[in-house]
Amino acid sequence: MITAIVPLLDKILVGKFEVFDLGNTAELLIRFVLNLSVILILVRWLYYGTARRKDYLFTYILISTIIFLICYLLESVKLETGFALGLFAIFGIIRYRTSQMPIKEMTYLFIVIGISVINALANKKISILEIVIANLIIIAIIFGFEKIWLLRHESAKMVTYDRIDLIKPEKYNEMIADLQERTGIASINRVEVGKIDFLRDACRLTIYYYETGRDINQANIEDISSESGDDD
Repeated sequence: MITAIVPLLDKILVGKFEVFDLGNTAELLIRFVLNLSVILILVRWLYYGTARRKDYLFTYILISTIIFLICYLLESVKLETGFALGLFAIFGIIRYRTSQMPIKEMTYLFIVIGISVINALANKKISILEIVIANLIIIAIIFGFEKIWLLRHESAKMVTYDRIDLIKPEKYNEMIADLQERTGIASINRVEVGKIDFLRDACRLTIYYYETGRDINQANIEDISSESGDDD
């Protein structure tokens, strides 16, 4: 009796409208859990563990979820490769108007979109195991760069600097020493001079330094991501 009923529950139709399909629903859940797990490993552990950027953490997870669902649910539309490449073209060149996206964050965005497309559009001829292996290869490569070969992560901070007399090339070392003393960053690697305001005797500097685990509590230091394009 039970064996006769179970096959009937694999698919429920109301007229020509399919309400429930056990096989397709199970595949959707398996692929989604796989995709979400991989994205969390990449952006929560590998990326956030070094960059500490909560804004991009939020963005990557949501973009990945939306891209995956769009690709998977529209797979039957037969847009195939052109559809996938279109998504790369649209989302892969995003420039948020409030700030320029650093190259590393752009790379992670491209990876997040790519993984979501792979996990969603891999056809029936590709097994789940093959998809898992492809994801593990990507994780292994990123892990190697983030945790093994690139042991020291170079961070960047934007500083509004009032000693424009020190921005001259011949006073570069003196400027580095002054910045280290005033910001508390002991390992400044390099400094780039940005916008100079001679009326206010101030300029914008980008400080590049290697993280040492110490908190920086200077009020005039802000993440590049918080810049609102006021250099125009």
